[in-house]
Amino acid sequence: MTDSNPPQITIITSVLNGAGHIRRSLEAVRRQEDVAAEHVVIDGGSTDGTLDILRDPAVAPAVWISEPDAGIYDAWNKGLARARGQWIAFVGADDFLLPGALRAYCGIIEAHQGKLDYVSSRVRLVRDEARIAFAELGGPWNWRRLTRRMCVAHPGSLHHRSLFERVGRFDASYRVSADYEFLLRAGPTLRTAFLDQVTVEMSWGGASAGTAQARREARRAKIQTLGMPEWHANALYLQDVGRAWVRRRLLG
Repeated sequence: MTDSNPPQITIITSVLNGAGHIRRSLEAVRRQEDVAAEHVVIDGGSTDGTLDILRDPAVAPAVWISEPDAGIYDAWNKGLARARGQWIAFVGADDFLLPGALRAYCGIIEAHQGKLDYVSSRVRLVRDEARIAFAELGGPWNWRRLTRRMCVAHPGSLHHRSLFERVGRFDASYRVSADYEFLLRAGPTLRTAFLDQVTVEMSWGGASAGTAQARREARRAKIQTLGMPEWHANALYLQDVGRAWVRRRLLG
């Protein structure tokens, strides 16, 4: 039986013991005006009160499950299996969609008459406790830059569901950089657009926030997915190590 009225956008969120912030994330999706959206939450087996929040009728997402998983990208793949929207976004349990974000994305999609695979925007980095903004990330898609390092802000980005049908789902063997590997797999012919505004508040210090593991996995993706020579991938890895050192000195 086909769905006669599917949502335009599906937001997928993975969470594990996120009782301190999941309610705000759920509320942020509910506040998106004039957009047919659903929220799919994949819980990894929380024990801290997260499930009580997911059951609360005031904020309960359209779809949620709770069961052990093999990490963020395994959870995202489970969410993809349940998503009904034509466009799909991934928002962390401690990242928050800003008011009007989805409507702004829809405006870009309508302006391009639907001839897009991927739409990104900018995100605002905030300190987790005080929610103090201190930086912004994200820029237009650029294949040459992407082969060197992640140049788009993935949180909140919209992916047309046909992209997953063409490219496949996330490689869960990557623990923190499968989103980067996925975009490399999509290749230089990806039809993209950039929304030049902040759509998401992103908590600094997330799973892939400039960690050594993220840099190692990016190196692996360049070699295995792109076929980049190992010496070249190693040189880019060392450059990223240097940039990470500078960021730590500047951001603390």
